Amino acid sequence: MSYVLAEFKDEQVLFAAARRLRELGHLSLDAHSPYPLHGAEEALGLKKSVVPLIGLIGALAGASTGYLMQFWMNGIDFAINVGNRLPHSPPTNIPITFELAVLFSAVSITIGLFALSGFPRTHHPVFEVESFRTATVDALWLSVKVKEEEAPGVEDELRRLGAKDVARVSEDTR
Repeated sequence: MSYVLAEFKDEQVLFAAARRLRELGHLSLDAHSPYPLHGAEEALGLKKSVVPLIGLIGALAGASTGYLMQFWMNGIDFAINVGNRLPHSPPTNIPITFELAVLFSAVSITIGLFALSGFPRTHHPVFEVESFRTATVDALWLSVKVKEEEAPGVEDELRRLGAKDVARVSEDTR
């Protein structure tokens, strides 16, 4: 596998190139920019994030764990009758239930982001392209993951679509 990198002057040209490459069947696209690009999600064909769902599942698990833990400990396992009160009182369980919901949600989002992002990845082949350093300063880059035999055609297409600079780097380059 190879990465074909293309530098663009304007974000609209980059978005048009990304849309065209998606039409041609290249789905492994990424945009690199020193600032947020509004509309990049649509141009790259990114799906809606699953991170909120991961957070919700974590929060529900945490809230359930916190509430059931307190219910078991205070109402069943070690019930103490003080002043003839009920062994279980839901309002007293709210703080711990909330705190565990927040804790489980934060931990599950952190672990989920690492899993979804493929971290930890200490090196990426695109870092081998010397001119790609401008992606953190002032340039807009589009990277496409392609098979080796498709790379020349993608390079030509990117030049035709208005790329200022085009480079190719192999996946196993180090």
